[in-house]
Amino acid sequence: MSTTILVTGGYGFIGSHFIRLLMRQQASTHVVNLDKLTYAGNAENLADVAGDASYVAITGDIADAALVDRVFTEHRPDVVVNFAAESHVDRSILNPGPFLQTNVQGVQVLLDAVRHHGVRRYLQISTDEVYGDIPPETHPADENAPLRPSSPYSASKAAADLLCLAYVRTYRLPILIVRSSNNYGSHQFPEKLIPLIIRNALAGQVLPIYGDGRQLRDWIFVQDNVGGILQVLDRGREGMIYNITTEIETANLDIVQLLCDLLAAATDKSASSLRALIRTVPDRPGHDRRYAALANRSREELGWQPAVSLREGLQRTISWYLSNEGWLERVATGEYRRYYDTVYNRAWNQSTE
Repeated sequence: MSTTILVTGGYGFIGSHFIRLLMRQQASTHVVNLDKLTYAGNAENLADVAGDASYVAITGDIADAALVDRVFTEHRPDVVVNFAAESHVDRSILNPGPFLQTNVQGVQVLLDAVRHHGVRRYLQISTDEVYGDIPPETHPADENAPLRPSSPYSASKAAADLLCLAYVRTYRLPILIVRSSNNYGSHQFPEKLIPLIIRNALAGQVLPIYGDGRQLRDWIFVQDNVGGILQVLDRGREGMIYNITTEIETANLDIVQLLCDLLAAATDKSASSLRALIRTVPDRPGHDRRYAALANRSREELGWQPAVSLREGLQRTISWYLSNEGWLERVATGEYRRYYDTVYNRAWNQSTE
């Protein structure tokens, strides 16, 4: 029997990778992609599946209750996977409102639709940032760690997680939560560190890095992440939280320097000339020094393991951007340039003017 899966935010970076994986691995699945197509959503990301008979795309906002009800009524999804979110910390500092609207109100609308339409499984895509700043020498967070979000973005995601867990308890809804670490790979909007550095390096522009660059992050290749998400969707226990992380921490400055070396190997540029472009910029307010989370439940219950090393993943990412420089420039339009100027050129003490 075929299954209909509603994927929200499917034109985004991670959502588009998930849809391609789903359609490759589960040929009998019908996919409905509901996406608002904000600045970070791009229909080009799924051009390769747009004509497939088992795929339908709908433009719309998950916070629009009437629209969401129509989508559920018409397409009758068996499963919902919610990638739709405002997801960039910097933007949440500049303007928290859209984050609360999409990440909290939108989730409430989806959960009520799941409740009223009898969906058999709902998967909420969250982030390791809900655990907040993990102090040095402190054990990484597991799924039972307290939530200590630091930014409006992570606070909105934590609120959504708590709302999901409340619906599990109150309404007995079949909900699962995935908390992933920092993703990277092809099709990522260049406001995020890795594509931003690649784009600027190729253009011979300054490579900006916040503060001293010693902030620690866990970087996971997007295809490893969506593979883990699909395993949680298929075999995870309802009402449970699953971290998907590599459990390897790398400083942002080390990532930027490694990107310079790998870009030099893939182009005619020298590593020293690229590294000379690195500049520190004023740190963003409330910047967490360390994210660290354990993926014990994913590993032990599902047998999930990341397959792609950081170096290999970065090489594959660079190769894609070098082959798709047109895509990169098309998404880095006026809106992106206004954001970039606000954050990196005018500095945070002027950013809310």
